[in-house]
Amino acid sequence: MHTQYLDYTDGDVTCHAYVAHEDPRGARRPCVLISHSWAGQSDAERAKAEEFARMGYVGIAIDVYGKGIRGSHTTDNSALMAPFMADRAMLRRRMLAAVEAARAHPMADPGRIAAIGFCFGGLCVLDLARSGTTDVKGVVSIHGLFGPPRIGAQAPIAAKVLLLHGWDDPMAPPQDVLSISQELTAARADWQLHAYGHAMHAFTHAQAAAPERGLLYNADAARRAWTATRNFLEEVFA
Repeated sequence: MHTQYLDYTDGDVTCHAYVAHEDPRGARRPCVLISHSWAGQSDAERAKAEEFARMGYVGIAIDVYGKGIRGSHTTDNSALMAPFMADRAMLRRRMLAAVEAARAHPMADPGRIAAIGFCFGGLCVLDLARSGTTDVKGVVSIHGLFGPPRIGAQAPIAAKVLLLHGWDDPMAPPQDVLSISQELTAARADWQLHAYGHAMHAFTHAQAAAPERGLLYNADAARRAWTATRNFLEEVFA
């Protein structure tokens, strides 16, 4: 497997992605962007990039916060996430910059790009779809946040959308689920929702063990979500 770090820019901000793919002498292949949780790019996202590489894709763990800006899965990272929650136009630009970096990579097929994201990263990939870009075939939001960007009229959504949601997630209660279903329908998106009963926020993170805060690993939901993600990518890259 070939791995490397890749710098790319959004205006005057340098971001630091982690790229993984198999034999670099081969043909261009589909590319999956992995958008991180509120902690910033971590070993988890880099491992996921490598997992996608083993599946025959180019996996790119992107960097929303900027080079060298990282939090921790064991601390409060609100200060890192807050500027992007307050300025969703900035978040959209940062995500589109990652897509441009992927399109320029010599191993990535620029016509077959998808994005997945966890928690905050789930919101990031939804905002990527909301941009109306036609450069992304599909996005997967995994225990993501759903709140709309409220930065003007919503363009038609070209990317297919898969929402993988824990029904007991306090950060995306049932009213938010209803709202995003209405939003995606109005934007004429090809969308689907998988809701996992008895699953809380961060249900794919094996270290999540704070049910009093709505954070809890759920092995069944994690397995089902990964199966759904693989099937979705096969569809959008067909």
